[in-house]
Amino acid sequence: MSSTTTLRADAAHIPAVLDMMEDFNADEEIPWDRGAIEASLRRLLAEASLGFVVVAVTAQGVAGYAVVTFNYDLEFRGRDAFVTELYVRPAARGAGLGRLLLAGAEAMAVEEDARALHLLVRPENTRAIALYGASGFVQTPRVMMTKQIGIAAAAARSDG
Repeated sequence: MSSTTTLRADAAHIPAVLDMMEDFNADEEIPWDRGAIEASLRRLLAEASLGFVVVAVTAQGVAGYAVVTFNYDLEFRGRDAFVTELYVRPAARGAGLGRLLLAGAEAMAVEEDARALHLLVRPENTRAIALYGASGFVQTPRVMMTKQIGIAAAAARSDG
């Protein structure tokens, strides 16, 4: 792992990140549309106020990534950040890349004045829960709930 580094992704990383995102979304059973996601990824990389993507680069190339987006929450007295995706290629797992990506995401979020870093994990993903706990994340007494809004309107705009 000594030749592994983390860095903020840029346009050159898009193909590798998209390939891994496809695998991540398949694993999570999330509907996947490469074209739509590519447009959103390009926007994220272009607009630093939205967040960033950190990649883990080994001698073999990009081996993992984490997507971090920003929010503003009074509970944390300002900006907070959310790790919305973290993925390591299967062949690279077990070498500490997940921990390295989390540390890189945290350091970059601190540089952007984030006061808290959040993430979601499936309760049956005990390996990830152990990684996140070892990295300092704690479970909060809250239940995440989601309501999709504006999706149909956004889809209609992209089809037109």
